[in-house]
Amino acid sequence: MKKVALITGITGQDGAYLAEYLLKLGYEVHGIKRRASLFNTDRIDHLYQDPHDENRRLFLHYGDMTDSMNLTRIIQEVQPDEIYNLAAMSHVKVSFDTPEYTANADGIGTLRILEAVRLLGLTEKTRIYQASTSELYGLVQEVPQRESTPFYPRSPYAVAKLYGYWITVNYREAYGMHASNGILFNHESPLRGETFVTRKITRAVAKIALGQQDKLFLGNLSAKRDWGHAKDYVRAMHAILQQPEGSDYVIATGITTTVRDFVKLSFKNVGITVDFKNEGVDEVGVISGIDEVMFIARVGAEYLEASKALIGQEVVRVDPAYFRPTEVELLIGDPTKSKTVLGWEPEYDLEGLCEDMIISDVKLMKKDAFLKEGGYKTLNYFE
Repeated sequence: MKKVALITGITGQDGAYLAEYLLKLGYEVHGIKRRASLFNTDRIDHLYQDPHDENRRLFLHYGDMTDSMNLTRIIQEVQPDEIYNLAAMSHVKVSFDTPEYTANADGIGTLRILEAVRLLGLTEKTRIYQASTSELYGLVQEVPQRESTPFYPRSPYAVAKLYGYWITVNYREAYGMHASNGILFNHESPLRGETFVTRKITRAVAKIALGQQDKLFLGNLSAKRDWGHAKDYVRAMHAILQQPEGSDYVIATGITTTVRDFVKLSFKNVGITVDFKNEGVDEVGVISGIDEVMFIARVGAEYLEASKALIGQEVVRVDPAYFRPTEVELLIGDPTKSKTVLGWEPEYDLEGLCEDMIISDVKLMKKDAFLKEGGYKTLNYFE
């Protein structure tokens, strides 16, 4: 019999990749999505199956992490073998503006899932994965960060996730539930939300190369993060729930990179060299050269002449509006346990991740420009 999985936050980056991965493994996949007046299923549209298909294995349910009765009903109907709780208000900067909602959805929302499984008598059947975060470490107490490293959250998002982490541990120990935390360090992809820093960078680089944007504005360029590919990290999520017992795992690459260096790498992927000068809020990034062969390969020969005029131009600036009230300066994970216990190894390095995102965003920006110019009249991109 095929396994049944329930994914909260299925329309997000991780939910989309995880759904695709589980479907390939033969799972029946159920996803919870919030009701909205606009379509918000772009990331999973390619997985859509007609409701009349007898072999249908993907099902969507309307729900919200702040509604315990709704969540309980869905879990009762689905009777899942595995629950992946990926839903969250996950933007760190925005959590300072919406701290109460963040606590409700990210913290108490986790409790609602755990308590529903307990009350429905599914503790022996259903295994639960809780999406924890490297933001728990905040003001880091140890380098690199591992499962035993003390937490020191520095944002409402991280504090809410701290509750989610410990209530998962508590239900595992109190009720013998197979409940696990995946402490995932930053993981990105072409599906990453446009307001997250890596995707903001790769979109802006693509637009600058295509002549659609002049400057990229960022916050703390010296912040260091451990970046991996979301495709690798959803494999780890699945592996965690295949273990004999629940536990907690750091999922990371073990390599840290500054935001500044990610910007340089992104420009390099379209053949543009950017040098930084000055310090603090006065720091700027200036184009110092063009690799014509790379530029033509990644962007196109028709944009080359215009790009040469950018040499010497300032394309990156610091905007203090993007600074956090309390900053997390350094995150780097120790993936020893996930590699030895789960047998997990990432397939993408930072170069591969950045290349994947840049290639995707250049194509996307070209398509958007084409459609704005009336290209839809002669070519349907949506067939």
